[in-house]
Amino acid sequence: MADETKTNATPEAPGGPPPPAPEQTEQAVIPGMDGGPAPSGKVIDLSDVRAEADKSGPEAPPEQGAAGSVTEYTKQEWERPLEEIEAEQKKPRRGRPPKADRAAPEAGEKKPGRGRTPKAKADKAPGKGKRAAPSKGAPPTPAKEEAPAPPPESAQPRDATRAEKEEIVYLNLFDLHPFKDHPFGVRDDAEMQGLVESVRSGGVNQPALVRPREDGGYEIIAGHRRQRASELAGFMNMPCIIRNMTDDEAVLAMTDDNLRHREKLLPSEKAAALQQQYEAIKHQGARGDDDEAGKLSLQSVGQRNGMSVKTVQRYLWLNDLVPELKEVMDAGKLSFTPAVEISRIRPKHQKYIAVSIEGQQSSPSQGQAKRLRELDKDNKLNPDAIDAILSEEKKKEDISVIISGAELEKYFGKEATPRQMKDQIMALLDGWKEKQPPELGKGDKKVEMEK
Repeated sequence: MADETKTNATPEAPGGPPPPAPEQTEQAVIPGMDGGPAPSGKVIDLSDVRAEADKSGPEAPPEQGAAGSVTEYTKQEWERPLEEIEAEQKKPRRGRPPKADRAAPEAGEKKPGRGRTPKAKADKAPGKGKRAAPSKGAPPTPAKEEAPAPPPESAQPRDATRAEKEEIVYLNLFDLHPFKDHPFGVRDDAEMQGLVESVRSGGVNQPALVRPREDGGYEIIAGHRRQRASELAGFMNMPCIIRNMTDDEAVLAMTDDNLRHREKLLPSEKAAALQQQYEAIKHQGARGDDDEAGKLSLQSVGQRNGMSVKTVQRYLWLNDLVPELKEVMDAGKLSFTPAVEISRIRPKHQKYIAVSIEGQQSSPSQGQAKRLRELDKDNKLNPDAIDAILSEEKKKEDISVIISGAELEKYFGKEATPRQMKDQIMALLDGWKEKQPPELGKGDKKVEMEK
């Protein structure tokens, strides 16, 4: 024991008293080592120790040179200097990124737990599949900035040049033939006389549109009145544009030109032209004769002529009038609305109505026309009933003025409601009435007093 104490004692420092003997340190207990120091060569499992060291950090090494010190064993993880451990931790490891490269959680965020990242939350390496959803507590990944969409191209004006070159040619008048079933009459009235004088002095300014006929010559599509004016003005030919067109294309071009440019149109002419337009548009569709095609055709006709679908339908009904009633209507002896009602009556009764109107020189009112239609529907209409109704004294009925939605839209726009439009119209009429001279409001009273 004396020799052992001498061997372990620290040498005395020169020139001073000997230092006190160091306290005896206890033997460190390592998991897996029970009952004193492990014999040399024993393999020690330090996995639990490493896990504990990761949690609490490296411990300070024990004092060097103390009795029972573990420095005589191989230097383990918990004995290494802190600087050395931190330097080694900066080195990249396989299977997981270094701690220093991990994104530190921002303030207010939960620290992610240790261990393997859940599969649903793991970020995949680039180029190995779908992008994983971000973890619950991690900051949102900024969306990848997409290249700004190019600005929409401004609508470029379309080229109106036709595939076939068209030229103005002068055709002889006897080679020009009227359009088949042309619904518009050419009348030698005052309007025609004005056109004749214009052609005689300056010629035809706008060429007619024609198409070749199978039997020779050309069919006039637009220009019937110009052809008649040139004839009355003494010309032998007139300028024309020859264009190959199908029957449907020719009908639409002919009706569009006359409906838009003619100043005076008879109700029967307008009804026949709209009927031709309707049939041409319906024929061009691929739906056949089903109801849907008819609705779409009515809408198209209304859009082409600035009318509502209901107004177009009423004009089409006028084509069901017998010729005698069409003449009465065109002469102004039968109003539009009563004519529409009568058009729904059977043709044989329509002829009785035409005879009664001519004999009594009295046209039915809207209310009388409705009664005639109801009697015909119930199979109770006959010549005696027609005469009895038309011979009745006309009752004063409310005046109804029909203004289409397309006409009102030009002044009120698409957002105004019917009530708003009516209120505005009435307000304008009140203001107009106040500005009129007082004599206009006294005329009716004066006439009543004279009676």
